[in-house]
Amino acid sequence: MDRKSFLTSLLGVPALAAAGATHGSGPTPPPPATTPAPATTPAAATTPAAAAPKKLKPSLNAYSFNAPLMAGQMTVSDMLEFCAAAGFEGVDITGYYLAGYPAPPADDYLYAIKRKAFRLGVGISGTGVRNDFTVADPAKRAGEVALVKSWIEVAAKLGAPVLRIFAGNQKNEGISPATVTDWMLKDIRTCVEYGKQYGVIIGIQNHNDFIQTAQQVTHMIEQVNSEWFGLILDTGSYRVHDPYEEIAASLPYAVNWQLKEKIFVNGAETDTDVDRIVNMIKASPYHGYLPIESIGNGDPKTKIMAMLERLQKAIG
Repeated sequence: MDRKSFLTSLLGVPALAAAGATHGSGPTPPPPATTPAPATTPAAATTPAAAAPKKLKPSLNAYSFNAPLMAGQMTVSDMLEFCAAAGFEGVDITGYYLAGYPAPPADDYLYAIKRKAFRLGVGISGTGVRNDFTVADPAKRAGEVALVKSWIEVAAKLGAPVLRIFAGNQKNEGISPATVTDWMLKDIRTCVEYGKQYGVIIGIQNHNDFIQTAQQVTHMIEQVNSEWFGLILDTGSYRVHDPYEEIAASLPYAVNWQLKEKIFVNGAETDTDVDRIVNMIKASPYHGYLPIESIGNGDPKTKIMAMLERLQKAIG
């Protein structure tokens, strides 16, 4: 046998050996028995999704401390410490409680707030400005757009995911609401596109001003039609129709909240049914912060703690 034939014969050995194991050693033995995998029951298949908890986190809107903050009796740093001690998971720091408003604060100032909030374990759930897009003068409205844009940048530096804006409250005698809505939508779209560049969602608050009903909210949000735009759902500012029905109708558009201790039913101010609202939220797709806002007379800390307890109990 020459060298080439010899090597070829060696290469064929494994195959021949395998063939011998199959054909020359009797019948092929059956594969080893295996234990069948347990059947997956419908309950087991759906348990992980069904058990996924609704993540709702109590937050505090800074306006609850409006009087002491504006009077200089409390600082933003003091408020952060209060939130951490009380058990809030977040805080919404409205822009006009920050140094220099309406001008954007210095970066060092913003980053000091951001660092302190982080070290206290308190998330910054949002911030906001006091703008008015119902102003008839186009030049003045352009100034309002510039204000919102500058605070979009502030929100990004703070790590706030949402910037709260208003529609406005001008009477606009002789100008139709449809015309006002059209120029407002144009300005909002401009701000939303700018917010998208910085990763900041624009949330318009139903503040019982130009916006008074859930129908108006729906029209505005659907016209803008952007995932970077939504509603700051103010529970105390639906006063035209049944507030709970209005909240339910606009809940799908909520990107943040102002859960107030009072609500208006048939024109009368009554205690908010926190359990009812939280149950509606639990049944919705909303996850995230639920900022409470306490206004009116009384010691703010006492009122805030009472409302926080109600909210925590409702969340469970």
